[in-house]
Amino acid sequence: MNNALRTLALLLATSVASFAGVTISSPSSGSTQGSSVHFYATATMSGTISTMQIYDNGSLKYTVSGAKIDHSLTMASGSHSVTIKAWNTAGANTYSKISFSVSGSTSTAPSTSTIYGNIDQQSGWENCGACAGIGGAGSVVSYSMTQNQSSPSMDGKSTMYWIGSGKAYSNALWWKQLGPNPAAANFVYDLYFYYTDAGAPQSLEFDVNQALNGQKYTFGTQCSMRGSKQWDVWDSYNKKWMSTGIACPAPPTYKWNHLVWEFQRVNGKTKFIAVTLNGVKHYINRSYAPHSTTIKELDVAFQMDGNYVQKSYKVWLDKVTLKAW
Repeated sequence: MNNALRTLALLLATSVASFAGVTISSPSSGSTQGSSVHFYATATMSGTISTMQIYDNGSLKYTVSGAKIDHSLTMASGSHSVTIKAWNTAGANTYSKISFSVSGSTSTAPSTSTIYGNIDQQSGWENCGACAGIGGAGSVVSYSMTQNQSSPSMDGKSTMYWIGSGKAYSNALWWKQLGPNPAAANFVYDLYFYYTDAGAPQSLEFDVNQALNGQKYTFGTQCSMRGSKQWDVWDSYNKKWMSTGIACPAPPTYKWNHLVWEFQRVNGKTKFIAVTLNGVKHYINRSYAPHSTTIKELDVAFQMDGNYVQKSYKVWLDKVTLKAW
């Protein structure tokens, strides 16, 4: 082999090696998890990937065929050093490591819960642009929702939400009616979101709404990335955002962020219990009065808020789930 061919072979080998690796999207390294830990990881390497495995403190805990892990494990309290490995059919392997702790507590809904799963894949989503503004009278803006996106996606069917350019601070809102469930008073809103431009959103809103007995309970939340830079919650009666003191700068881009909100309707009020983003949990424990309504409903909602230059951007949602009991 002459020098030119040797150089080409070396470059090819280096190129192939640079694409090999395991990407762990969940849990986040350094986070604190409940006893049920969700693992999501993908592998890339030359050849056909045959197997992936999870090792906890050196002990094999889980094996799956293929190039993706999407699985939850019950883990003991304490510190965990986890290695996720992948092998191809030729026997070569690649891996990544993370460390996190387990607190021993988790927001596990009872077996009697109603579980609304893969809401992002369901038909019948409703939407509006101008109505998402202050007082329901915002600016007209272009926006869209496109389901069944294979990439980026965790389960092969994510939904892409887009808001266009236009007047500053324009918004777009989407919601999915799930049907009244007046018996439910506890809610866990669990989803993954992915975006690519941390400078474009003013904030991202994630909501659950329940209406019964003439009252509407709005569990409204927003990651106010360019405003308070905190998690804000909605005071429905006084119609204003309340900062929680819990920091929410722009979440990581080009990765799936795992968000879990816990709510409760108790003593005639909306109670915001806790928020968990990428495994880091913060308790809020704030309550606000509802406002009057004539409807009966239970829905989940997602809103994209534009910034001061109204830069267009996209957000993907996947594995959107509401547990109610």
